[in-house]
Amino acid sequence: MTKVYLKKKISRRIESGHPWIFGNEVNTVEGDAAGGETVEVYTHDKKFVGKGYINPQSQILVRLLTREKSEIIDEGFFYGRIKEAWAYRQKLGYTENCRLIFGEADFMPALIIDKFNDYFVLQTLALGMDRWKPAIVKALEQLFSPKGIYERNDVPVRELEGMPQQKGFLSAPFDTQIIIRENGLQMHVDIENGQKTGYFLDQQDNRRAIRHIVKGADVLGAFCYTGSFETHAGWYGARSVLGLDISENAVAQARRNAELNGLDKICRYEAVNAFDVLKQWSKEGRQYDVVMLDPPAFTKSRETIQKAITGYKEINLRGMKLVKKGGFLVTSSCTNLVQPELFLETIQMAAKDARRKLRQVTFQAQASDHPIIEGWENTNYLKFLIVQVL
Repeated sequence: MTKVYLKKKISRRIESGHPWIFGNEVNTVEGDAAGGETVEVYTHDKKFVGKGYINPQSQILVRLLTREKSEIIDEGFFYGRIKEAWAYRQKLGYTENCRLIFGEADFMPALIIDKFNDYFVLQTLALGMDRWKPAIVKALEQLFSPKGIYERNDVPVRELEGMPQQKGFLSAPFDTQIIIRENGLQMHVDIENGQKTGYFLDQQDNRRAIRHIVKGADVLGAFCYTGSFETHAGWYGARSVLGLDISENAVAQARRNAELNGLDKICRYEAVNAFDVLKQWSKEGRQYDVVMLDPPAFTKSRETIQKAITGYKEINLRGMKLVKKGGFLVTSSCTNLVQPELFLETIQMAAKDARRKLRQVTFQAQASDHPIIEGWENTNYLKFLIVQVL
């Protein structure tokens, strides 16, 4: 097996167990390894670090799969890892819908698998993981006997690994428009064309957190996508709900979700640019009991973090101005480069400029089926905050 030797000074990230090894952290590669093949990694003084897959075309040269020298990377390895991940979710009560595999946090870097009842959607985001796709599909079939498996590899990050973007069936074809149950509600999921894997399971616990503050309230939701938070607000007893999103398709699905749950008289949606509308309505002095903000990621690059912070500050400033005194702001960020402390700091800067005092109700991360490993920034990405605006 090809051996990869690290430089004498390795980063704390590798020492703490993070599976990524960048090309500039490697001293020598002993032997020939084609992209996607398994290699062994050693320190400069030949101490075993782990086994993983290599891709000379990627900035991340090696992604480690195991720290055990005796562990063999084969079909059985992937079956075992998926079985362990499923046991963890079951213990936490995530059985119907869940993120079954959350990449690095489940020690399967660059693999995402979402379980929507009896349907599975997967992403293999690195060449080495893509090579094991048949083994992963076989493991899912053995463990779950699913009604269908679909790949959503239509993501640009694959191109950095020298792979094409693609999507399609990994099982017999099935109707990709499905309905799931979440917190007592029914929700449409578009597996084939919805964002990411079709639905944002990472907010499923956070959506329950609004149940008390929305009762009898007039609610505004910006960047509502398919209206999952807004539908929950209506379900939990809001007087009126207005959701805003720039996508006509998303708004159409949000309306379908409202109708599916008998909430079409309470939940209304408009296809508009939420950035512009928040600015305009705050100038006009409109007021709501609850304002919910769930924008897309503002940056995927460290070079543009400042721009992202400016964006978060701006929309939260506008959102606060739209909240009645004593009302609530519900706000999220899924940009993993903006870590929790920085996000809270940005919200406080917005409050200062809005001349409003905030009282924190709750501050949470993503649902526990997306586990966080301390020190691994990419596993701790979602910030969810509810504050009372005074």
